[in-house]
Amino acid sequence: MTKPYTGIWPVAPTPFNPDGTLDLEGMKRVLDCMIDQGVDGICILANFSEQFLISDAERETLTRLCLEHVAGRVPVIVTISHYATPIVVERAQFAKDLGASIVMMMPPYHGALLKGTPEQTFEQFRAVGEVGIPIMLQDAPLSGVDLPVPLLVKMAQEIEMLKLFKIECPQAAMKLRALNEQGGDAIEGPFDGEEAITLLADLDAGCTGTMTSAMIPDLIGPIVRDFLAGNRQAAFDGYARVLPAVNHENRQCGFRSAKAAMMEGGVIKSDFCRHPIAPLHPATRAMLLELLKPLDPIVLNWGK
Repeated sequence: MTKPYTGIWPVAPTPFNPDGTLDLEGMKRVLDCMIDQGVDGICILANFSEQFLISDAERETLTRLCLEHVAGRVPVIVTISHYATPIVVERAQFAKDLGASIVMMMPPYHGALLKGTPEQTFEQFRAVGEVGIPIMLQDAPLSGVDLPVPLLVKMAQEIEMLKLFKIECPQAAMKLRALNEQGGDAIEGPFDGEEAITLLADLDAGCTGTMTSAMIPDLIGPIVRDFLAGNRQAAFDGYARVLPAVNHENRQCGFRSAKAAMMEGGVIKSDFCRHPIAPLHPATRAMLLELLKPLDPIVLNWGK
């Protein structure tokens, strides 16, 4: 089976000025830096974009700015997750009207006690599917919603526009393998996430793309391409080289890592994160840069 969606589609961080306002010129530089790293697509307004710290008005501003600035150079995925189905549909239509290639959404949830049932999840994705834009389903622990493989397969088979699946739950490789086996050609884009911390296992299970942070896509992209081309040893060697930095990002830094690297490389002026997110501890930040510098990623030199 040939899957049409492949490669590395990182999440763009949202830069803020030191006073906490949006850095719109910095946002353009973030996008340009990512494109210069050879990404296959870009995702905006995701969790690693701090979408839960951004107002609705800012979301509209960022969606418009990003799509206009990328201007078709690479496909753009716009995250539209919300508990309310009418709002998700409205966001999907807005993204489509502005030229987005794909929308990404988690199942409906709002805290620990408001979670969509399988039927409600199906209904929300079906409603977005009627907008007529490809959908990526994000299966992430953050939602707390259980999405068993039979449900995902049913959705893929019955919702025409649901084409991509970002699987980043525990034991993602097992779920990806089952999803591919049971869903077949209906699963057009099996992706993983989680900063590529389980990338090799996920590729071995049949994932064709990865949605990492924007920290080192120039180094992770070749790993995906080598593996898909059958060059397993080259992929293993490449992954072994970047794994310490990926591990530090995944376990210690989270979404703050890409902005720290971009600030170090002159891409953005500030790595400010809005309260209640705490800044990186200086020692944690120092070790991140210590692990990155021997890798010589584009991000550390792009703006200098």
